Amino acid sequence: MRTRTLLALATLLSAAVPLAAQGVIVPGPCRDCRPWQPEERARFGSALPIESISIDVKIEGQVATTHVTQVFRNETGATLEGTYFFPIPEQATVTEFAIWDGDRRLAGEVRPREEARRIYDAIVRRVRDPGLLEYAGENLFQASIFPILPHSTKKLELTYTQVLRAESGTVGYRYPLGLGRNTAPVERVSGRVELRTSGPVRALYSPSHEVEVRRDPNGRGATVSFESGRGRGERRDFQLFYGLSQRDVDLSLFTYREPGKDGFFLLLVSPREDFAAREYPAKDVVFVLDVSGSMEEDDKIGKAKRALTFGVRGLGPEDRFNVVAFAGETRRMETGLIRADRAGKARGVEFVEGLRARGGTNINDALVEAFEQFPAQGARPRLLVFLTDGLPTVGVTDVQRILENVGRARRAGVRLFSFGVGYDVNTRLLDRVAADNGGTSAYVAPQEDLEVTVSSFFDKVNHPVLTNLRLDLGGVRTDLVYPRALPDLFKGTQLALVGRYRNAQDLRDVTIQLSGNASPTRTFRYDGLRFPLRDERHDFLPRLWATRRVGWLMEQVRTHGENRELRDEIVDLGTRYGIVTPYTSYLALEPGAVVRGDEASFEARGAAGARGNVAQDRSGRTPPPSPTRLSPQAPASGQAAVEQSRTSRRMQESVREEGAAAETIRRVGQKTFYLREGVWTDAELRPEARLPETAVRFGSDEYFELVRRVPELARYFALGEKVAVVHDGRVYRTR
Repeated sequence: MRTRTLLALATLLSAAVPLAAQGVIVPGPCRDCRPWQPEERARFGSALPIESISIDVKIEGQVATTHVTQVFRNETGATLEGTYFFPIPEQATVTEFAIWDGDRRLAGEVRPREEARRIYDAIVRRVRDPGLLEYAGENLFQASIFPILPHSTKKLELTYTQVLRAESGTVGYRYPLGLGRNTAPVERVSGRVELRTSGPVRALYSPSHEVEVRRDPNGRGATVSFESGRGRGERRDFQLFYGLSQRDVDLSLFTYREPGKDGFFLLLVSPREDFAAREYPAKDVVFVLDVSGSMEEDDKIGKAKRALTFGVRGLGPEDRFNVVAFAGETRRMETGLIRADRAGKARGVEFVEGLRARGGTNINDALVEAFEQFPAQGARPRLLVFLTDGLPTVGVTDVQRILENVGRARRAGVRLFSFGVGYDVNTRLLDRVAADNGGTSAYVAPQEDLEVTVSSFFDKVNHPVLTNLRLDLGGVRTDLVYPRALPDLFKGTQLALVGRYRNAQDLRDVTIQLSGNASPTRTFRYDGLRFPLRDERHDFLPRLWATRRVGWLMEQVRTHGENRELRDEIVDLGTRYGIVTPYTSYLALEPGAVVRGDEASFEARGAAGARGNVAQDRSGRTPPPSPTRLSPQAPASGQAAVEQSRTSRRMQESVREEGAAAETIRRVGQKTFYLREGVWTDAELRPEARLPETAVRFGSDEYFELVRRVPELARYFALGEKVAVVHDGRVYRTR
């Protein structure tokens, strides 16, 4: 059979819309083949399914070369012709395109962009798939693909180069993966980015994907990789940011603000990777280990001792430390702190290795005695590491009394880090003592490796860079910033500060100052930063802030009890941003379910019933959840308590967007849409607001004219044939 390849690069519509599309093949019947049978036509939609996407990116400084390999699948029994579209970033240049015909690699040719626009317009009108509207406003690469044989795959390769923009010392890269609301399902995606720079790579950050990072030993590059498949959450464009700075402690700023609304910001603070050992301040550490009888199970005591030995051996010669073991009674290695020189560390290892598990669990006395090991005052970083696998069973066992006793014993500046091993721990106690003393809590599930988890923690805290941080944001009016208390900064970690700002004017030359205890106290100054009145580049920020806010609110419910104000705000944020919480988990209906009034029902596919309650009634209001079905007040101990504590902590420390809650929820930019009575409805739509409305029929001339006049609507209309969206103070509906 003959092979035809036509290639064109085109700009469709002049206004720029954030990239939200993946290359697709829009199939059609083969003009030179037998006619299609009706059942064959019914077996494919408006785009071929994508078996795999492989992305290989090389970035030298600020020049990125992206090589993408896509494998499409023809699941029909017919030979197809297809038209391939791929969105190209602004100012990018296509350097290579190839189509594989079996084991032959065939190169393409460039065609006029006017022809690409004509082909695109005709296909959108003929196929009438709203998903294709996600290409409106993009620079498009277009090619004709023939033949696509029955029950076979077609592999395409595309390479393009672009110069990445740097703002305030931070460079951003983006690859379009967001298409897929209606068009082409993707089975598997993998990506690899090789980053090479002339200076140290700083603030390496992806708000979209969980990535694996391997830094070069010389600090002048890194390899970033990710992989995802079907069922791994909604598809989002892959984004990667990195800083280029020679500072000891670097700061990167990201902002987002819509006109007339509060803004959102993210500050990333990252220390230099190659801090020398002499630059880390000497510290005081007290290790507290549970040696009750239950620690004998599954060799928990052996794993804990090996992890603790690792922590002791990792101390610097100027550090000071002590070890407190506890069961029914406490046992100290020494009275007070000793130096972590060779003799001191040998004494610590000997003490730890001689510990045996027996007796009950006296948490109260262990914590009080541990605090007493620290001097009343001190300028050094002071860390208390507490590890237990059980509930308080000896001595004071009432949680409130333990908290009161620990509060009286606490020392200024001591950070308490608690580790709960297994599920038989009191999460409210461990979470509270950690939070009240400037630290964090962590839990090691039975199937997880205790030794690896705790050793990784010791490796981090043994290298403090700055402690007792203080941040001055100049004249910026901020609100609801998380974390509420700034944690210490350690080697290999990155502080992510998320909040809102609401200044009434465009601040173009802000100076931020960061101070902290080191050797000696140091202050870092960052000039020329901007908090604008309008900035719609980083649309992940509102949802990131909402996730942290919900996590903090849920922690208040867990530790202090529920009240109506907390519950209402959690429901409002969860509904507006599509965040799963114990109050909004009822939004996760079965695939295919739609919301009708106050009941969940299925479309004509024949399924019956749905799980959970429904988000809203006909008025658009969210009713209070049923307390018999939704329980944010998890018990203090057990697997559910541990999982809820971990979820709360994960949300409070979140640095990327969460996946959508259900098939009936979609996210576009910073908006969340719910499928209600067959209509994709903007969560911001409130009937009582009585906003002016514009309604158009899907696929009509008025529909396409509206998209041409207001190109921002294209990515919202791409959700489906029926959409209701609020944009610039007006409701737009397609019917």
